[in-house]
Amino acid sequence: MNTASAPLVLYHCLDARSFRPLWALEELGLPYELRVLPFPPRYAARHYLEENPLGTIPLFVHGAVRMTESAGICQYLAALNDPGGLDVQPTEAAYGAYLNWLHMSDATLTFPQTLVLRYRYFETPERRQPQVAEDYAKWFLARLRAVDAALAKDPQHLCAGRFTAADIAVSYALQLACQIGLDSEFPERVQRYWAGLQTRPGFVRAKQSQAAAAQAQGVKAPSPLQA
Repeated sequence: MNTASAPLVLYHCLDARSFRPLWALEELGLPYELRVLPFPPRYAARHYLEENPLGTIPLFVHGAVRMTESAGICQYLAALNDPGGLDVQPTEAAYGAYLNWLHMSDATLTFPQTLVLRYRYFETPERRQPQVAEDYAKWFLARLRAVDAALAKDPQHLCAGRFTAADIAVSYALQLACQIGLDSEFPERVQRYWAGLQTRPGFVRAKQSQAAAAQAQGVKAPSPLQA
């Protein structure tokens, strides 16, 4: 499979999970096409179902490669373009931790927040479940202890002693937590870590890129809760 000359295309909603690969693209300095969709695209942009029958964001296209898992896209981009840098190699001692953080970012950290979003904000008033939302908010904050413990060893990086795709993947869970009002309960180390990540030039460029693309493509900024 020769994808060397194929364009990189990312389908994206503002500040959604697709922000992970967008940030990775900016960190790597790669050229890409950003196609911004209204949220949620499966309802607000029905034509998108022809590209991704699930209607989920992101969708990443690189030649014949089509990927829909945001952390996986970050790993793919890092492995192809920055082995031993943004990517962690199998020969490195931190390789297992790196893979674990990539998978934990969604399976353990983002997942409970989606239930908070659904049962506190997205459902119609009669279907909202405040206790469910509260329970899963506590679940997320409890799982955040793993991040805090890692930062006790290195306050700036989760693994490998450098900024990697694992930091990008996990930081989206922190970004989403801010959107739903859980950041006030971050441990102090996590607060400092998240504040530092937001100053990275790649993060700043990704924010600017999505704003410019949304304006050019006529997509209005969503509610802060539509992530």
